[in-house]
Amino acid sequence: MLKKILKIGYYVCLAFLGIITILLLMSVLPITGNFKLKIVLSGSMEPIIKTGSIVVVKPLSTSSGQADYKIGDIITFQTAINKELITHRIYDIKVVGNEPRYITKGDANNAPDQREILQREIIGKLLFSIPYLGYVVDFAQKPLGFSLIVILPAIAIVSDEVKKIWKEIIKLKNKKKDNEQDKEIKELKKEVEDLNNEIKKKNEKE
Repeated sequence: MLKKILKIGYYVCLAFLGIITILLLMSVLPITGNFKLKIVLSGSMEPIIKTGSIVVVKPLSTSSGQADYKIGDIITFQTAINKELITHRIYDIKVVGNEPRYITKGDANNAPDQREILQREIIGKLLFSIPYLGYVVDFAQKPLGFSLIVILPAIAIVSDEVKKIWKEIIKLKNKKKDNEQDKEIKELKKEVEDLNNEIKKKNEKE
């Protein structure tokens, strides 16, 4: 029962990690306007975006090259000071020297963010989020998490498969032995029959 649970858990985690790996690979491709995948590890956008979610964002742009972000849009941006990634909602927009400046706010925060966000700092607008999957990805990126989620279940599954293969080999060997014994018995029976026939012939001649 434990092996079955490990096997199911392993394949589920493997499927999730496979999907995330594909998304990550696609997000780093040098495609204009390509979507990006980020992990949210704060609760500033609760309950819309749960802590530990994975968010998929996509840059917005018009034919003129200007982004078309509006008040109410949820965006992911990178601060120029510490390069921190933040996902917040656009609370207000100001235009300074024909350049839009975005005032953002986390839905769970009482006040807007103090710093205004420039357009070049915005990575993209939220397309969708996957709750709690970020915890799995973040944990799997660490040595202990990778061992628990991938390596140990894989060892358990491989060892189980090896045992099954070994049992099949033993069965085939036993079957082969049985076939060889049957063949020997048939040969002995034939020899006995031949001897009996010879004895009968001798008796008839006498």
